[in-house]
Amino acid sequence: MNQDYIKPDAWSIIEEEFDTGRVKSSESLFSIGNGAMGQRANFEEQYSGPSFQGSYIGGVFYPDKTKVGWWKNGYPEYFAKVLNAPNWIGINVFVNDEPLDLFTCEKVQSFRRELNMKEGYLARSFEATLPNGVEIEVKSVRFLSIVDDELGAIKFEVTPISSDATVRFDPYLDGSITNTDANWEERFWETLEVKAEEKRAYIVSKTLKTEFHVGTYMQSEILKSGKKEDLSPEVKTDEDRVSFSYSLDAKKGEAVAIVKYAGYVTDMNHKKSDLIQAASMVLEKAEKKGFDQLKTEQKDAWAAIWEMADITISGDVKAQQGIRFNIFQLNQTYLGKDERLNIGPKGFTGEKYGGSTYWDTEAYCIPFYMATKDQKVARKLLSYRYNHLEKAKENAGKLGFSNGAALYPMVTMNGEESHNEWEITFEEIHRNGAMVFAIYNYVRFTGDFSYIPEKGLEVMIAIARFWHQRANFSKAKNKYVILGVTGPNEYENNVNNNWYTNYTAKWCIEYCIQMIDKVKDAYEEDYLRIMGLTNLNESELSSWREVADGMYFPYSEEHGVFLQQDGFLDKEIIPVSDLDKKQRPINQKWSWDRILRSCYIKQADVLQGFYFFADHFSKDDLKKHFDFYEPLTVHESSLSPCVHSIQAALLGRMEQAYEFYLRTSRLDLDDYNKEVEEGCHITSMAGTWMSIVEGFGGMRVEDDQLSFKPQIPDQWKGYSFKVNFRDRILKVTVSSEKTEFTLEGNDPLEILVNGKPVEVKPNTPVTA
Repeated sequence: MNQDYIKPDAWSIIEEEFDTGRVKSSESLFSIGNGAMGQRANFEEQYSGPSFQGSYIGGVFYPDKTKVGWWKNGYPEYFAKVLNAPNWIGINVFVNDEPLDLFTCEKVQSFRRELNMKEGYLARSFEATLPNGVEIEVKSVRFLSIVDDELGAIKFEVTPISSDATVRFDPYLDGSITNTDANWEERFWETLEVKAEEKRAYIVSKTLKTEFHVGTYMQSEILKSGKKEDLSPEVKTDEDRVSFSYSLDAKKGEAVAIVKYAGYVTDMNHKKSDLIQAASMVLEKAEKKGFDQLKTEQKDAWAAIWEMADITISGDVKAQQGIRFNIFQLNQTYLGKDERLNIGPKGFTGEKYGGSTYWDTEAYCIPFYMATKDQKVARKLLSYRYNHLEKAKENAGKLGFSNGAALYPMVTMNGEESHNEWEITFEEIHRNGAMVFAIYNYVRFTGDFSYIPEKGLEVMIAIARFWHQRANFSKAKNKYVILGVTGPNEYENNVNNNWYTNYTAKWCIEYCIQMIDKVKDAYEEDYLRIMGLTNLNESELSSWREVADGMYFPYSEEHGVFLQQDGFLDKEIIPVSDLDKKQRPINQKWSWDRILRSCYIKQADVLQGFYFFADHFSKDDLKKHFDFYEPLTVHESSLSPCVHSIQAALLGRMEQAYEFYLRTSRLDLDDYNKEVEEGCHITSMAGTWMSIVEGFGGMRVEDDQLSFKPQIPDQWKGYSFKVNFRDRILKVTVSSEKTEFTLEGNDPLEILVNGKPVEVKPNTPVTA
């Protein structure tokens, strides 16, 4: 049974009843962020019940020493972790000296929490009866500014409703925080300075080992019946904490409120010695604008994002809510402003996966950012990997590879591999292919070939060298094989000849050789520079071709399909439909040994290859492989349903495509995998966007043109989306009767619709 307490709404995530058992799930779902920092939806006031405190800063991490039972040569030294940063949201509230704590209140009613995605804020309201019998009404609003991404703002209002009362607000900063998932229970932060002056307070901290310096700051103002009160706070400080205390009397029905401006400044953007000064400038600007103006700016900034990124769905509010939640969280996580940053699988919503960068960015996220922003944002994501090329070569070197071969990390913050599971670190080498596919995909969509001679070709050469060395010749098969790997399906470890890995390796080598020839012909200066840097010669290229041409692919004549790996048919093949539902999810019910021996597939593996290389295979090929593998897939990876939705749509199986879409779009809202309290699945949310645009909309780039084969689920009356294709904004509106295309700008665009050319002129809708 999936959770169903989130109220269907087109623009908001809404919870209407307080339940201590789902506080941690809601803390994930109602998370907020602005691309530079983010936080779980922890309460501002004290809460003594089960909670998962989390506030995170993009790019600030700690190398938590790897913890394994038996150290093997080549293990990464550490597991990179995004750090739970000093807490700035805290506002302890007392009414007649009784603390407000929803876990201990006698009664909580009219509880409502809303994540307003249209305007970018988190709101909460409720009525509570405290243990001392006083009844109060509480309203709070909080947001992280995407206009000034070092600033957050809170307005917290208390109204006594049973009697007059004395209300005390104690806003604070707390540097004594820890991570939930610390390997060795180490302390990650050292507090360097705690300072309070007039109405402002600061904590300057640094991370141990990595030595990121962070300034956490706050300023408060008190309101009574909406008007500012001139109150001087009582100040308390200790070695890790600073708090202010404001006390005021409120009549029955009279609202008193605190407005708190706070946030982080870091030495990624300021000198270490200037952090307090930088924080003070942020506060001055915030105070001058005031809460209402800041909130209006937030609304306008989100309106600009939605203008381009929104997908509308009519006739299915749950589907609409799902896609907007996905788009909203992606934009809260990454806005493309800073090429030092990337997109962690949990974003700013939790600590699982360490907040690090995975292959998810290249495989799933780049298409979303290319199409909903502009190519500069996607180029920054590619540049992130180019900037880590030398580290990728070092990673390969640690595993015995040479001659400039590169193995990009499965998990990283700074280019170093930092994953602590051997079957992932050593074996899930298919991630190298995603790096090259992302470059290919970027050039295909944007038409910007210049990235390849400038940066991309160096990456591709280093990866081709890795594949060349990783394959070995099998006399028995008279083919080149790749042994001891884990494919995208992580429920098979240490297998031989994973089809997806072998196919990707062959393609990477061939594409790299094609691009070398193209750069040689058209970019002679870059060609000579790159050949000089890499010492690549024709003899080496010839040996690459031999490996690519002779690559082995396991195949079943009986089933007419490529096999996921050599031994796949040695398994007992039992479809998922025959599994007892009480055994699901198997990753929480079964031993790892049992999972590895089973035929069950965590996520798209062979079908992932059919998605990447769709133009290499016929629709009949896809049908055979889909019918063979999908019934064995348990979809216990967030990256799985979106690929299957796209493939089902391509096969015209719209009911199945819709079911997969609903699963990927509401994976967290409905908690399909029973784990949302750990954080949301941010990177797979880009796959949700793909499942509509590429699945239902059928968008591809064919022969250097945008191509569409639109379909619509029976459950929908219509849907629309926009794509930025080579600096031209095309809106696609689909209903069961027709598809309409509208183009912004000045130049016409020729597209393909169901294989036929259609010219779209600016501001002149075309129906096809």
